[in-house]
Amino acid sequence: MKQLSGLDAGFLYMETPTTYGHVSGLGIYERPDKSFSPYETFRGRVEERIGLLEPMRRRLAPVPFDLDHPYWIEDPALDLDFHIRHIAVPPPGGDKELAALVSRIIGRHLDRNHPLWEAYVIEGLDHDRWALLTKVHHATIDGAAGADFLTMLLDLDPTAKPEVPPLPATEPVPSSAEMLWRTATNNFSRPWRMAKAQQRLFQDSYEIWSRQGFQWPGTNPKPDDTPSTGSKLKAVGSAATTSAPPTPFNRSIGPNRRFAFASSRLEDIKALKNVTNATVNDVIMAVCGGALRQYLINHDSPVDRPLVAGVPVSLRTGDETERWTNRVSMIVAELPVHLEHPLERIAAAQASMNQAKTSFGALPADALQDFTQFSPPAVFTTASRLMTQLHLGDRGNQPMNLVVSNVPGPRVPLYLGGAPMVHYYPVSTVAEGQGLNITVQSYQDELDFGLVGDRELVPDIWDLMTLITDEIDALMEATASLRAAEPAKQAKAKKPAAKKPAAKKPAAKKPRATDKTP
Repeated sequence: MKQLSGLDAGFLYMETPTTYGHVSGLGIYERPDKSFSPYETFRGRVEERIGLLEPMRRRLAPVPFDLDHPYWIEDPALDLDFHIRHIAVPPPGGDKELAALVSRIIGRHLDRNHPLWEAYVIEGLDHDRWALLTKVHHATIDGAAGADFLTMLLDLDPTAKPEVPPLPATEPVPSSAEMLWRTATNNFSRPWRMAKAQQRLFQDSYEIWSRQGFQWPGTNPKPDDTPSTGSKLKAVGSAATTSAPPTPFNRSIGPNRRFAFASSRLEDIKALKNVTNATVNDVIMAVCGGALRQYLINHDSPVDRPLVAGVPVSLRTGDETERWTNRVSMIVAELPVHLEHPLERIAAAQASMNQAKTSFGALPADALQDFTQFSPPAVFTTASRLMTQLHLGDRGNQPMNLVVSNVPGPRVPLYLGGAPMVHYYPVSTVAEGQGLNITVQSYQDELDFGLVGDRELVPDIWDLMTLITDEIDALMEATASLRAAEPAKQAKAKKPAAKKPAAKKPAAKKPRATDKTP
């Protein structure tokens, strides 16, 4: 048995009749030949590699009365036929028919009496394609772990045969008495564990703030001309308390969803970031800002203030002992919908992201996560339900307008039983008061966009998807002259400096009469 961390369990507690804690991914595949059976191939693959895929085997064991966080156990009755479903889209089998089917599937809770995942093999797509929709609870994995999960399920080589460990022994479902005894033991050690967490928080805070120049009482003051981190810390507080402006999608959400997807060339995004001295994240933020600016204008909404976006940040270092858990935090940055020119939006997005990263660096986010372990589950769950019942999304401005996430994906082609995956579209989730989510994942040389919205708040989600691709085209056009000049700049920078002529050696002096000669 493994107990869920406070952060993992938080994705369970956030669920209400209208809010879901699962995230999904939509892979589009080509058939290697006419005899290929997507369903049989995928089911055989899961059965073959289930020993590698711990999140597919474990189910929840809750604590009575929500007195403590639940536990994971190896499911004693794993039923792959329950988890793997075989369906088809209606004709003509295009993107919008597929998106409509995905919208219905993601608008349902996962069954907590089984491992928290489902997979849908979807046939009937045009151009002889098929799709695989995987639906996994966020309590199980985060985005980075999800990328690992994908590469373990698929192949880098169509003929690969990876070594699979034997299945671990299943575990009986623990009794209520056993769970209560574990809870009592945990509560006994809770003060000691909280003291350790506080000590770690102080040590990490001291190290981070000292490194950034914060002056602690009793230390030598810095020279007047050296900037102090105190102003940065003040900026952190002011940014965190700024509410997001109202938009059509910042209202109380319902249970139904809409989904739209499209792709862009990663090469174009990289060309934009190179010519503007930005990052891929900065460009994506600017693209979303430009698209949302036009979307708000189309809905007669004001664009006089930037929107506020939550941007997930991975805390993984590669040294984690537990792979299948959440190691993620979030920074808050602005989407420059108030700026008219595309290049101004990139500059503003870059400045905002830089400030957000500096603010994030001034806080020990990793140590702060320790305190999620001590949050009372019953209180958390009750608060989430009250938010929905009281429709708090309709009462006042929200702290954020939406979440914009960029997940690095595999740069090499992946295969399932010889079938190449050609796209992988992320399908995320929305929360009370925030009826829109934009997630991007790279795969090979493509950037795959997945938009999820509340069905009533964002009825025209495909229009927004079109505005995103249009904004990329607008940025490419706005930077055309700069990109044309870039090769000449690079060539000039690489050109070796002209060699100076060698200095002439002075002529040898003739010996004078007084000199001694050999």
